[in-house]
Amino acid sequence: MFTDDGRPSDDDPRENGPRLGDERVTLAEALRSARLTLEMKCAGLDAEAMARRSAEPSTMSLLGLVRHLAEVERATFRVLLAGQHAPRLFCSDDDRDGDFDGAVPDPAVVAQAWDAWRAEVDFATRFVAEAPSLDLAESAWQRRRLAVAARGAGRHGLGVRSAHGPRRPAARTDRRAHRAVTLSGCPR
Repeated sequence: MFTDDGRPSDDDPRENGPRLGDERVTLAEALRSARLTLEMKCAGLDAEAMARRSAEPSTMSLLGLVRHLAEVERATFRVLLAGQHAPRLFCSDDDRDGDFDGAVPDPAVVAQAWDAWRAEVDFATRFVAEAPSLDLAESAWQRRRLAVAARGAGRHGLGVRSAHGPRRPAARTDRRAHRAVTLSGCPR
């Protein structure tokens, strides 16, 4: 799939998709190409190579990236766009970097990461294909505004930091609530 110098080969499967189309076709093709790139970069790697950190002390690894992208797919398509309640896969409030921190060189961890990522990709692919409208940005924005409004209503009077005021104890809750709802769908 790649030449020895890292460039895509002539039989690159990412080049076989449609080049022109409506929003649905364009979105599906962009996602397909990005997902294939991840699979191509990881093809043939064992658990040790998948979990190898890119540069210490960074926790970045290909395995961590697969786990992180499973979280992103889930947060974007299940939570943000489909409006489902779906708990995080690898991260938590106590370990926000669980996707990368838990990327250890264990074949079972690698298999679990790929299974989770593929399940989320399957959901996202079906969602994009079956969505009655792909005005996804508007529906996601509406859901985000409702969630922020609901959280905001519960925070008023709790002493949350204003734009110009000092931090108060409830500010930590305010930051967590803000991080939980992002436009990118990334759970960070």
